[in-house]
Amino acid sequence: MIAAARAFLSSPRFTQALTETIVGVALATFAVRALFGWPGSIAILSALVVLAALSLAGQPERVEWRGVLPISLIALLSLMTVSIIWSQYTWATLGGLAYAAAYAFLGVYIALVRDLIQLVRAVGNALRVILTASFALEILSGVLFDTPFLWIGITGDLSEGGPVQGIVGTRNAFAFLGALAALSFWIEFRTRSVSRGLTAYSLTLAGATIIFARSPVALLVLAAVLVVGLALVLIRRQEATARRATQSVLLISALVFAVLAWVFRGPLVGFVDAAAEVSERTSVWSAVGDLVAQQPVLGWGWVGIWPTEVYPFSSVRSSSGGHPDSALNAYADIWLQLGLAGIIVLLAALSLAFVRAWIVATDRRSTVYVWPALTLVLLATVSMTESYLLFEGGLLLFVTSAFAAARNRSWRGRFD
Repeated sequence: MIAAARAFLSSPRFTQALTETIVGVALATFAVRALFGWPGSIAILSALVVLAALSLAGQPERVEWRGVLPISLIALLSLMTVSIIWSQYTWATLGGLAYAAAYAFLGVYIALVRDLIQLVRAVGNALRVILTASFALEILSGVLFDTPFLWIGITGDLSEGGPVQGIVGTRNAFAFLGALAALSFWIEFRTRSVSRGLTAYSLTLAGATIIFARSPVALLVLAAVLVVGLALVLIRRQEATARRATQSVLLISALVFAVLAWVFRGPLVGFVDAAAEVSERTSVWSAVGDLVAQQPVLGWGWVGIWPTEVYPFSSVRSSSGGHPDSALNAYADIWLQLGLAGIIVLLAALSLAFVRAWIVATDRRSTVYVWPALTLVLLATVSMTESYLLFEGGLLLFVTSAFAAARNRSWRGRFD
């Protein structure tokens, strides 16, 4: 009986199904909470962690000493853990730490038991279901019934051309999934992993998501991903001897572009018609900045998603008068919760992961190796206006992308 259960839990079919379920739940956590509440979503997450642990225990050959988290990610999780010592809200820190650790573990599980193309396929399959379900409900709400489905955050504006939120709560989150879907579906097409008909449907679905979400933030994110993607295409087609010079030029160009974007941020915001959203965010960032000044080095203590009834998070209000559940910026969020130490470790982890992913993407012939680098760009840019990088599906993608890059370029791989 035990041997049969172990064989089932470690079978390729079960591993694939579990991986797609994990990705789907992580990317649509808002819908899971809307349906089952916090207790139900925690129970589902706990069940996935248990199943992943049992599946991994049945495949000990998948766990080798080099197949561990990158040290920079270990440092980030360790800093979250030790923040219990100075946390102003110990129980909330324990809960937030357990929540983050669960998603990090699920990301490690996926990276261990699935290769990169299988990971992209899992993300693609999960996004097809999420986006299809989103548009089905949007059509019911905005076209057929002409009434909002407030229980899942759908306002019913599809007939007016948007903005729509799908089953993920906000238009920015919906647009983020649309951008991730476009990337994943393109990789599927390039690797011939799915049929042409399914590719056409998938890319149309991703395009509709981005268009109807009408997220001004998404335009900047897509521009960044497109620029990096074109740069990768250019470098991948060059000879190895010419790549170093090209990469140096691209690095200098990227730094100049970043400076210009900061200098002309006002006109840039006006160009994408994001003034209202920026006003909402700057009011939150201003309040967060005041709190950061009180605990600048180590922060107030890790908590993850904000418990709005706990100080200091209860003191932060947006310009509309509401209590946000994050700083609406991953870098401001980590500075608030883990201080300067936290932002240094996060930037180090993100930078190391991207450099490794970039080198792998330029060295390997298969297009699938582009996915981690562009996913990290997507997460890094969207985290300037949202805190997705630190929570739930964003954290899962961060861990899996960083792990995939480290597995191919880690210095530990030089040891036998």
